[in-house]
Amino acid sequence: MPTETLRRAAEIWNYFASFRGVAVSDAIVVCCSYDLRVCDHACDLVAAGVADTLLLSGRHGSWTRHLWSDPEAEVFRERALANGVPENRILLETEATNFGENIAYAKLLLPAARIVTFVTKPNSLLRAKLTAAAQWPEVVAHVSCPDLEFPDEVSEVIGIWGVINEMVGDVERIMRYPDAGYQAEHELPPAIVDDWRFLREAGFTHHSMSDRSPAAGPDARCRRSNRPEAGGRAGRRTT
Repeated sequence: MPTETLRRAAEIWNYFASFRGVAVSDAIVVCCSYDLRVCDHACDLVAAGVADTLLLSGRHGSWTRHLWSDPEAEVFRERALANGVPENRILLETEATNFGENIAYAKLLLPAARIVTFVTKPNSLLRAKLTAAAQWPEVVAHVSCPDLEFPDEVSEVIGIWGVINEMVGDVERIMRYPDAGYQAEHELPPAIVDDWRFLREAGFTHHSMSDRSPAAGPDARCRRSNRPEAGGRAGRRTT
């Protein structure tokens, strides 16, 4: 892959990851994905005493629907148990398919929470932060991720190509989703916007919204109701 492409993608990765932070919280909410290292990091936070409750949220996403037959949260649960997290500290949510639904389900399952640490991939950190600010403003939200470097430590599941496509699409959503209320407003630095344009023009558009209106985005269902759909498995303890 061209050096300039990697340089620009690394700038976006590092910018997204720069929003990481952690504090003692009422719960840790994991936005599950294809990267099990996210679960490992969340388990480290539990072991460090950041929170007693670990909520694992996720059904299937664009990548994991082809990766696992079980919901992401179930796969992460097995990883958390293997990492030594007690069963009675794990709460599952197995219906969410995007960040908006991660937040909406967590809000229902943790009504008393006032401080929450969300854990996701480095390249998804800013979107998680902005979604929480818009969809769950009642809590103080921190966002955390494993300390991974681009490009050497990207997930082998989707590779460098997949991650760059994902980031290009996420920059677009950060710019467009506030108009629909899915995420809080955020002014991206001009250099990041320039990197995004370069990568988009280089053909990394497989995660882009194209010409769809914001209301057609993947968080639309959650925004319309701001709550999970009736009849879904909103969450359960693993015991």
